Parts: sequence; structure tokens; C-alpha cells
Amino acid sequence: MSSPATSILDSRVESILSGDVRAAARLMRDLDDAVPSARAAVRELHSHTGRAFIVGVTGNPGSGKSTLTDQLIDHWRQSGLTVGVVAIDPTSPFTGGAILGDRVRMQRHSTDDGVFIRSLATRGHLGGLSRSTLDVVRVMDAMGKDIIIIETVGVGQDEIEVTRAAHSSVVVVVPGLGDDIQAIKAGILEIADIFVVNKADRQGADRTVQDLRTMLDLFRPSGGRLDSSWAEAPRGVAQSSGEGGWSVPILKTVATDGDGISDVAAGLNEHRRHLESCGDWTRRERDRARLELIEALREQLVSGCLQALEADDGRLDEIVGRIASRKADPYTLASEIARDHILEPGSSS
Repeated sequence: MSSPATSILDSRVESILSGDVRAAARLMRDLDDAVPSARAAVRELHSHTGRAFIVGVTGNPGSGKSTLTDQLIDHWRQSGLTVGVVAIDPTSPFTGGAILGDRVRMQRHSTDDGVFIRSLATRGHLGGLSRSTLDVVRVMDAMGKDIIIIETVGVGQDEIEVTRAAHSSVVVVVPGLGDDIQAIKAGILEIADIFVVNKADRQGADRTVQDLRTMLDLFRPSGGRLDSSWAEAPRGVAQSSGEGGWSVPILKTVATDGDGISDVAAGLNEHRRHLESCGDWTRRERDRARLELIEALREQLVSGCLQALEADDGRLDEIVGRIASRKADPYTLASEIARDHILEPGSSS
């Protein structure tokens, strides 16, 4: 006979697998708040994931990422696809929660059962994502969303982590914000599967496209071209050869008017086919699995060490005092703590 706790867990998991929005929202909230019982539900959901196409959208603040995402949602919904959005927002200095700017921009989808939008605060997490991003993506995947968009907070060059969480990464830039400087950021050049020059009705859009094309040709290794169907590029596209023979398209959009959105959707669809045909889809799945494992290890090891220190009354304060008084350095003490509290290989708990 199953215990009451097991029955509750099973009921929660079944509700999410059936697409219950309220159950999913509650679990996402608990995951973001690090409620212990939420982890058990995610474990049960893991075997039901792996079907969604995950798209990362990143770029500088003010580049129009949220408007572009809003238009992509509309495009995919008209095609009958369901969409989940994980919008990473800045952390409120007062509440610690997300500043819900993205939800305001995507308000028109709030009553659409085929769209689920969740805002998360970074809460100091580096790399443009939130600590619970991967878990929230997993919940949306288990719900049956066809496409999941991860829109990063917009910290520019540091948002490399999104490439390991997504199958395809879209980097959004705009004319007039120091085009040369934007293009020279090698980190951004390396993560883009598709470049979008948004607000292309502004002066300097063609110059931005040219700068990106030039920098891609300099930094990207040369590779083969794609099949002829994609060689006839959509309107406003420039291409440069990238990883695995993928020719990175540079697409111009005016997201506020919906101009160029179908080209972005077509580019993402073509990139997905490319990943599947050349075997990179599996590699990116493994990259994401590695990221998930590292994040889980980091969280459990750090929390385990802190719990052990807090259980030893006054030890944490004593260690902090030694560092503050310069009697010891944090690196040596951290090594000692890790050695004391992490099991040696081959030992058992």
C-alpha cells in the first residue's frame, strides 16, 4: 500500500503530465523557492521529457528580445504548436522576486491555454539564467509543450550558459548601440545559431549586418554549406559558415510590426533539421545533461557543507571570523571544509 505522501506525489505528477496548468505553476513556484518536496516530483517527471524543442533567446538589454519572443509565440500558435516561455527577469532589490517586465509584454497570451509563461528571477545566478531554469523547462516539457523558449535577462557577453540549456540559440542585436563593439564580442559570436538584427527599420541596420558577417567570417571556422533549400535564404538574410557546416543566418526583423518573424521561425526549424541530420541534436542533449548534473552536484554539495557547518554550533561564524581577521584565507578553509564533508571515492554514506 502506498503512503499518503506517495499518493500525493503521484497525483501531482499525473496532473502535470495531463497538462494541468495550476499543478505545474505550483511546482514551478516550489522549485524556485527550493521546497524539498518539489525535487521528488521533478525526479518522477524526468523520464517523461525530451520531446520539446528548446530555443534560447539572448542579447543586450533593450534589443527587443521580449517583443521578438511575443511574436514568435503568436507565429507558432497559428501553426497549432504549444509554447512554453521561461522569461528570466532581473531580481527585485526589495522582494527578491522577478521584475515581471516580460509578462507585461506578453500579456495578450495570458488567456491562451496553449501558452505557458513563467518569469524567474536571477537571484544572483550568473550566466543569464536562474538557478531553477532547467527544472522549470523540464516541467514544461513534461506538460507536453512543443517549443520552449528561454529568454535570458540580457547581460550580454556572459550569457553563454543558455547555449548548453537550449537546442538552438538566437542572439538579438540592434543598430545604434555601438555596432562594432557588439560584433566584436567573441563570446556572443560563438553562441549564436541565428543572429537577429531587430529594429531593422533604424538607420545603420545594414551596417550591423555587415559587421556581424565580417566578424563571423573572422572568428568562425569554415564549414560546408547547407542544402540548397536553405541556400535560397529568406528576405534580409546574410550567412556565414559555422559549426558542423551550419551557415549562421543573420536575419533582419522589426518585431513590433511582426516583420521578419516568419523568417526567424523558418531559420529555427531549419536549424533543428540540421541538428537532427548531422547528429548534433544528440550532442546538445548530452551538453544539457552535463549542465544539469553539474548544477545538481553544485547545489547538493554546497548545501550539504553549509548544513554540516550550521549543525556544528558556532563553527560557521568562527570560520567567517578567521577570514575577516585575515588569520586564514577563504580558499584554504573551503578546501578543508570540502575535504571534511564530501565523501571520498569508494566510501559509502
